Amino acid sequence: MNYLKEERLNALAAEYVVGTLRGKARLRYQKLLMQYQIVGETTAKWEEYLAGFSDGITPVEPPHAVWEQIQRRLDHGNSTKPASNVLEFEQAKQARWRYFSFLSTAAAMIFAVLLVVMMPVADEEISHVAVVNNADNAPLWVIEVSESTMDVKVTSAFAAITDKDYELWMVPENGEAPISLGLLPESGFEHFATNAILLDGSIAALAVSLEAPGGSKTGAPTEVLYIAPLVSV
Repeated sequence: MNYLKEERLNALAAEYVVGTLRGKARLRYQKLLMQYQIVGETTAKWEEYLAGFSDGITPVEPPHAVWEQIQRRLDHGNSTKPASNVLEFEQAKQARWRYFSFLSTAAAMIFAVLLVVMMPVADEEISHVAVVNNADNAPLWVIEVSESTMDVKVTSAFAAITDKDYELWMVPENGEAPISLGLLPESGFEHFATNAILLDGSIAALAVSLEAPGGSKTGAPTEVLYIAPLVSV
């Protein structure tokens, strides 16, 4: 299962933040948090969104008869209480109702997200593929391009150089300057939004350059290590 799909990741992050993601599912999500930056960013977004959510909810006042029954049960039949205790209980009661209102609203939101996730979504067809090989012809990155996403997978043959980053470039067929697609992952896999230029037939290949941390400072490749043809499938 691909946990990094946007709809599924949003559903998991929402459940994690609210606390309804439990057991092995929660442990699995915590591992994803440590492995992928996008999981941490999505979780932080939901934490920020839900953090102040209860402040905007109007407390629901229960019927007066319910309040009287609660008082009788707490007093064991004695309806008289010091004013300070009544005030404290009233404040606690309102806090509880606000908490339950928040939980019910959050649960409704998660249910709505899960409905979207459960709806069948057709996977986009891959239109272009590039395999970046090293000097020994061993694949280092496998790049798959569809209409909206570019998926980059790192193979076990890849070995990173300390204090260096790897940047991906589009190489135009007409010989114009390479265009950066951003930094490549050094483990696992990562999803990028597809640059429309990748789909218009004007790109002959993809190139990988070795750069200082953060990528090229000049807007051009510093040291080109590998070039991979972009193949239409």
